[in-house]
Amino acid sequence: MGLLSGIFPASEADKRATEVRTGAVAPSRAERQKCWEARDAYFACLDAHGIVDALKDDKAAARACGSESAGFEKDCATQWVTYFKKWRVQDIQKKARLKELEAQGAQKMDVNSDFAPRS
Repeated sequence: MGLLSGIFPASEADKRATEVRTGAVAPSRAERQKCWEARDAYFACLDAHGIVDALKDDKAAARACGSESAGFEKDCATQWVTYFKKWRVQDIQKKARLKELEAQGAQKMDVNSDFAPRS
């Protein structure tokens, strides 16, 4: 039976996972949750190893967090993986800039970006 499994198409679950990864189908709520958990585990590993940009420092990230990266890439759509890696860098830069501004005496303002008409 094991020999034949290589000849015949993958199971429905494997097919679905491949479709989600390639963007052929939208992930379900459970699949999104699994992706976010894998992303969080990967980012926690990057944080533990002091790696900010996993795209630029891809070799260091692969050495330090190979299994977490594999899980992240397996459980998330490919475009999501790239998006989240870029988002992480921008978020870290934004937080650092805000911290820098606060150290310079800037004051935090609450901004309303609601474009609904006011009555």
